[in-house]
Parts: sequence; structure tokens; C-alpha cells
Amino acid sequence: MDQPTPPSVTDERPGPPQRAPAPRSPRESPPGTVPSAQGAPPRRPAELPPVHTALICVALPGLAISTDQGQLTGRGLEGYYRAGRRVLSRCQVRIAGREPLMVQARMQSADRARFVGTLRPTPHGGPDPDLLVERTRTADGVERITLHSAAMRPLRLPVEVALGTDLADLGAIAAGTVGPELPASVHDCGLRWSSPVGTACVTADPPPADALASAGFLRWEFDVPPGSSVTVELRVRLEGAGPVRSVGRTATSPLAAARATGDDPRVRQFLSTSIEDLEALLVRDPVHPTDIHLAAGAPWRCGRAPAEALAAARMTLPLGTRLAAGTLRGLARTQIRGGPRTGMIPGSRRDAGAHLPPVCTGTEATLLFPVLLAEARRWGLAERETEELLPTAERCLTWLQGAAGEDEYLRDPQPGGPVRCETQAQAHRAALLGADLLDALGRPGGRGLREWAQALRTAFRKDFWIDDPGGGRPAAARTPDGRPVPQLGAGTVHLLDTGLLGGGEYAPGLLDKLQTEQLARLLGSPVMDSGWGLRGLGAKEVGHNPFGHRGGAVRVHETAIGVSGLAAAGYEKEAGSLLRGVLAAAEAFGHRLPEMYGGEQRTEGSAPLPHPAACRPAATAAAAGVLLLTTLAGIRPDAPAGTVTLRPLRSAPLGELGLTGLRISGAAFSVRVSRLGLAMVEEAAEGLQLGA
Repeated sequence: MDQPTPPSVTDERPGPPQRAPAPRSPRESPPGTVPSAQGAPPRRPAELPPVHTALICVALPGLAISTDQGQLTGRGLEGYYRAGRRVLSRCQVRIAGREPLMVQARMQSADRARFVGTLRPTPHGGPDPDLLVERTRTADGVERITLHSAAMRPLRLPVEVALGTDLADLGAIAAGTVGPELPASVHDCGLRWSSPVGTACVTADPPPADALASAGFLRWEFDVPPGSSVTVELRVRLEGAGPVRSVGRTATSPLAAARATGDDPRVRQFLSTSIEDLEALLVRDPVHPTDIHLAAGAPWRCGRAPAEALAAARMTLPLGTRLAAGTLRGLARTQIRGGPRTGMIPGSRRDAGAHLPPVCTGTEATLLFPVLLAEARRWGLAERETEELLPTAERCLTWLQGAAGEDEYLRDPQPGGPVRCETQAQAHRAALLGADLLDALGRPGGRGLREWAQALRTAFRKDFWIDDPGGGRPAAARTPDGRPVPQLGAGTVHLLDTGLLGGGEYAPGLLDKLQTEQLARLLGSPVMDSGWGLRGLGAKEVGHNPFGHRGGAVRVHETAIGVSGLAAAGYEKEAGSLLRGVLAAAEAFGHRLPEMYGGEQRTEGSAPLPHPAACRPAATAAAAGVLLLTTLAGIRPDAPAGTVTLRPLRSAPLGELGLTGLRISGAAFSVRVSRLGLAMVEEAAEGLQLGA
């Protein structure tokens, strides 16, 4: 939303204070609690409001959350929101004293939902309804109610709209601490509500014939000729706030309007919906409005989450480097200066499942910063912008070396935390890509980073590999006293995500060839591959829970990283299986993937199980759609060298695929992969050469 979300449980210095912070996901709070309003102590709710059946219209900083019944009743999360505050909680329509019978509710786009209901206002008219009631609801605070008459004679229709609000903070709604509705007053062509936290109003066009503040309703009398229509438009706004202007709906959107075509008809809608969801989650930096980043997801995480913002920007590099640049600039301003944590990008703690304590997202963000900068340069980020951001990346790398100290490993959280598998993978990647970046721009320090990475590889292959009768596995972590945590989870995919270097080559990984082959086999087995994507924790592990955020649910981001890493390592069978599973899940979710869903095994005729608390849309899930499809073409640019290398999946798991409107060096780039797995460039920047 308008302001970034401050950390809930953190061991880093907080950023500058912000007004009206957006609510945080319950997964970022201490176990069993959700954030409450006005700084009150967190309390355990009777039941967290579910979102898996909700229709969520998003155009940040605006939201509109509805059930499939269309009426806004004030229950649960229903309502219009602006910057994390519910501006209108109740909007109930009655026509001739009756509520329409809802027959359809569907999303038309990321920011718009349409509801269709019917009525039989004429007596003795038989079983067929003769009045169609259409409501369109948009995240920018507009509700349009249209009555279409199919009656044989004129209708005189009294229309009433009951309105109300509590002006509650979304965090308070999640915690179950919402007070009663506020009293209304008649204002202009509608109603108005005020409280110490703000003032909301609803205006109507045409003006109502009656407005009754005590009952909170507006009333009209319409004469509708046969075959005619009448429309009422309601506008909901928070006084003192400007109109909602979604970044993605303007010419300033940093994301290219790429398109996908091919033998599989799902790819077109999958990519377009992914980009649409990303555009709905774009947010301007409140102090530097030219810098744009992605919010983590709606409805729970509409503030800035550094690790998710960086990860999503990295996956969307094929759509251009502007989002990466804005994200990096915004986070550079939050970097800690002074003290033992100098160089860190602040972040909150995040649940890590049943077997490990919470992870510090600040560590993840600090390691992702130089990686995103280095890879954005390969995709065509201007040298001037790269040099501007390089000092921040250098401080991240200096922090990494200082935090690791003389040990080969980076502990998380600092100090004295466990040595996590995925943290070592992220640190190793940051060191190698950071060294490459420093060398390219003539800065010192690359040699020391490479030497540390080499020592980490040697130690990791020995200390983190657990031999067993099945061929072995990487440990999830090592405890502070050195004991291995043997659980197999999706976090191991980060071992395959080594990062892009020059000439279309990837950096070396922490595993040797045989260990990589065994990991690929494990990721492709039914223990990890649910048929809908990778489980967060293997199905045979103690503590497995198909709905566990880190305990067995499918997390789309990790699955996409797994597909990309497996493809790069040459394990196309496993990559193709996971890719097809996610694509099938996307189709079941109307191509709008949630951040996670149930890890139940796929069977014939089954569908993926929604997670009741998952954000949808979510930045990393939407960005994963871009990564998954571009992985099929194996696009590996090196803009500074003026080359692009194509390493498509030879197995062509989706048949022929065409991708148009991508961006390399700021220019359009289009590629087509044949059914034989051969790739051909169809459009590219002038002078861009095809690498070997």
C-alpha cells in the first residue's frame, strides 16, 4: 500500500516511522497470534478470516474484498480498503424490498469483479426472472449497480442501498478486535462517517431521492421501461486521500506487456494474468515516487517486504529492469549504517516450520541485493544505475564476510543461529555474483569473496550431506552445536539456483555432480512432487502437514526456483513434471496463483486444495509465472557483452512456445521454441548477438 510494512519481530534497526502501516501476514507474527490495531498486544482470534473463497480486487493502495454473494455485509474481511483501512464495510442492495438472487460472481481483471443477480419483480410472471441486477466493483472505490429489465411492461422499482463502516484497520479485523459501525451523517449526495482515525464518505450518482443517516441507507425510485436499464454509481473514498492510481494501470508501469502463445492454450492466460497481478501489486515509494516496488501480496501483506520484493523483481527481469532498479534504490535507503549490523537490509522474522526457529528475512534480503543488481546488469540495467547502486551492494557483501567471520558458514539469525542449507546457498551465490560484479566495475574485493565461496563449497559438500540407503540428501540445517537437521524440504531448491554470470554461464553450486543428481531425483519423486508443485516438507517427514506454510504446502516461488534450477542443471524430466503441475494448479485457480496451496497428492480428477490464509494475488507467485515460461526458452543474456544465449528445454514439455514483448537492454525481445526443443530469436535489440 502507500507505506511499507514495519517488521513485527526483528533483530534489526527499524526504518523511519511510517503512517498507517499495512497489516502483516499472521505468518510474520509470533506463533498463534495476529497483529492487532493501535499498537495493542496481539491476541489469539477465534478464527482468522479465510480468504481462499474471497474475490479480492487489487489496485494498491486500494482493495475491495467480497464473497461470491456480492453483497458487502460487514462480516469477516468484506469491504473497500484504502492503505490498510476499511473505508466501507457494508453495501447491501434491496430492490422492491428483496435481495437479488446471485447467479454468478467472477473476477474480470485483477482490480475488478462482476456480480450478476436476478429478480422477478412482476407478480404471476412465471418462473423466469425478468430483472437482471449487475454489480461491478473495483479496487479504486467504485461500485456500479445496473438494473436491466426484460419485463413486458414498465417497472416502478424502489432501490435501497444500506451502507456502513467501522473504519477499522485490517490488522484489527484479522485479530477480531473490530468495534461497532460508526454513526452516519448525510453529506452531499450520500453519507459520511468520522472517527479519530479518519473520515469516509460515499457519494451517489444520480443523487438519491432519500438519504436516512440513522438507518444508513440511500433510496431511489426508478421507472424502467421494457428492455431498458438504469444505473447507480457509488464512489467510496477516504477524505484527505487522493484517488487510487494504480501504478500498473498507467504508462509508468515498469513491466513490459509480454505475451505467450503456443501449443498449450493455457500459457497465454497464465502469463497475462501473472503480469496483471504483478501490476496490481506495484507500489510507489512514498518519499521517492519514481521508485516502484512490489508489495508482497493481498490482503495480508500490502506493505513492503524486502526479501519478497527482491525475489519477485529478480524473477521479472525478462520484463525489463525498471522494477529491479526501483526496488534496489528503495531498499538501499533502508540499509543499516553504523553498528554491528552495518550493511544489512532490515527485515522481519519469518516462520521456518516445525524443525527450525524463525528465519531473519533481513539476511535473505541482504544476500539478494547484490544478486539482483548483478543479474539486472546482465539483462541490461544501465551502467550509470549499476554504479549508483554498487556502494550498497558492497556494504551487503562486506556484511556477509563479517557475519561469516572465520567460519565457512553464515548463521541465521545472527548471532548464534542455526546454519541453514538455503542460507548457505544464498550466501554462496551472493559471494560469486558479487565478486563478478566488483571485478566488472573495477572494484576490489572479488578475490576474497571467491576464496570464501570456495571454502564454503568444500565444507558444505562434507558437512551437509547425509548418507542414507536411498542415496543421501542434503541436511536442512546444522544446529548451533553442529547436529544435522535431516528433514528434506523445498528449501533445498536454492542449492540449484546459482545465479547468472557472463556469457550465459551459471555460477558453480555448493553440491558436486553426484550430489546434484541425487537432489534432482529426490525433488522429482512423489515424496516432494505433489503433482501440483513442490511440497515445503517431504511427505514422509515427521511433522509433515499439507497445509503447513513451511511444513508441506506447495509454495509457488520455491517450485519455480526448483524448475529453473533443475532445467539449468540438465534434469529436464523433473523440471517438466513440476512445471506441468504448477500450470495445472494455475488453471484450477483461474490462472491467479496464490502464494501457497495444499500439498495433497494429485490424483485423477482432483484439484489443488486452497490454503485459507494464503495471499492471492502474491508477488512471488505471480512473478513465478514469468520465470516458469521463460525457463522453457532458457534465455541467458549478457547485455554488457552484447550477447544472449538460449538453452531451451530440449524435451519441450509444453510443445511449441512463443514469447513476445520481453526486454533485453531495454529493447523488445521475442523468442520461439519449437516442438523439437529448438529456440529461435524473432526480435532483439540492434547489435545483440546470439551466444554460443
